Amino acid sequence: MEVKKVTKGEVIIDEGFCTGCGYCVVACKRGCLEITGEKVDAKGFSKPVLVKPEKCNACGSCALVCPSFAIEVYAITAI
Repeated sequence: MEVKKVTKGEVIIDEGFCTGCGYCVVACKRGCLEITGEKVDAKGFSKPVLVKPEKCNACGSCALVCPSFAIEVYAITAI
């Protein structure tokens, strides 16, 4: 019997630092993040939302491109 490990990602976006630039949305190759207009700050900037958490594999691309260092990605591995 083959044991298969599955890695899922948990993405945490600090809305206080996030400027809504959208670089994270472009960097996510799996389409997990979107700017939906669901979260808007006092200045009117829309913030990204993790819309497909089940597709996230914790690659960290979104956090790497964030100019405000507003994103943290954690990997959760399960068997």
